[in-house]
Amino acid sequence: MSKKNKDNCCEKFKTMIGGQALIEGIMMRGPEKDAVVVRNKDGLQIDVKPRKIHKKGSFATWPLIRGVVGFFDSQVTGVKALMKSADLAPEEYQEEPSKFDAWLEKKLGSEKFQKAIIGVAVFLGLAMSIGLFFLLPMVVGSFFDRWIDSMVVLNLVEGLIRMLIFGGYMLLVSCMKEMRRVFAYHGAEHKTIRCYEAGLPLTVENVRKMNRKHPRCGTSFLLVVMLLSILVFSVASTGLLALMPALEAMQGSFLYRLIMIAYKLALLPFVVAIAYEINRLVGRHDNWFTRILTAPGMWFQNFTTCEPDDSMIEVGIAAVEAVLPEQEGSDRW
Repeated sequence: MSKKNKDNCCEKFKTMIGGQALIEGIMMRGPEKDAVVVRNKDGLQIDVKPRKIHKKGSFATWPLIRGVVGFFDSQVTGVKALMKSADLAPEEYQEEPSKFDAWLEKKLGSEKFQKAIIGVAVFLGLAMSIGLFFLLPMVVGSFFDRWIDSMVVLNLVEGLIRMLIFGGYMLLVSCMKEMRRVFAYHGAEHKTIRCYEAGLPLTVENVRKMNRKHPRCGTSFLLVVMLLSILVFSVASTGLLALMPALEAMQGSFLYRLIMIAYKLALLPFVVAIAYEINRLVGRHDNWFTRILTAPGMWFQNFTTCEPDDSMIEVGIAAVEAVLPEQEGSDRW
């Protein structure tokens, strides 16, 4: 079997169905429905909800705009799914609400309390990701401008710092026993989608044979964003200095560093938007060019996926089956 066929697992079509690993479960998103499937002592718990769909041609579906809209939508949906999985998970994973949580829920009401928790969780998650993987490397990298004049080289140094921080973070996370199980559910999600795209019946035996890595992996999306940011920041920073020669004269000063950091942070939505369009391209096509684009993410999945056991595969199968569209083929790119 050639490497291409082995990686694609005899792929017959590409589906837009995708998911996320949870606490003892999987969240799967289809074209019409979202599903959270969790295994506890009572068996598989399945929660299915209709998905909000933007009308074709609306502002939210415009190229580049749709990437930013989709990113925030996925963050909110992911937090909701994690909260749902925590409610459905086995007792050892559940925690009693704190006195503050109970007081806040009483004051706001159950619905407003949940919205507040989701909003805070999304904000903190984004703040941590941006702060740790972008702001910190920018601050550290900016001090190299004393010795490096080239904006391209400076951004490469910043990118290297970013990748070292990201690699160290993933290494620490992968050492956690609980996260190894989450990574195994991540593998089950990929394997099940691979089996579905191969046109095979969704059975444990068929899914078990599939590759645990998938080119459209949402988790490796962050890696693509970080790599892409090196190119975008280099081009945009060089362009800014060309347009504002007075700024170049300030190089090395605190104000210069502050302006450049703020400028790059402002470019992040644009980087996310481009990464989303790359993901769409990969979702629709399979050729040498798209395989080059997905190579970093596929390699990265060696660390973010593990081989699942049969019980995890059963969860993956239930999750995919729960979001299959009523009209066959409407989930295809």
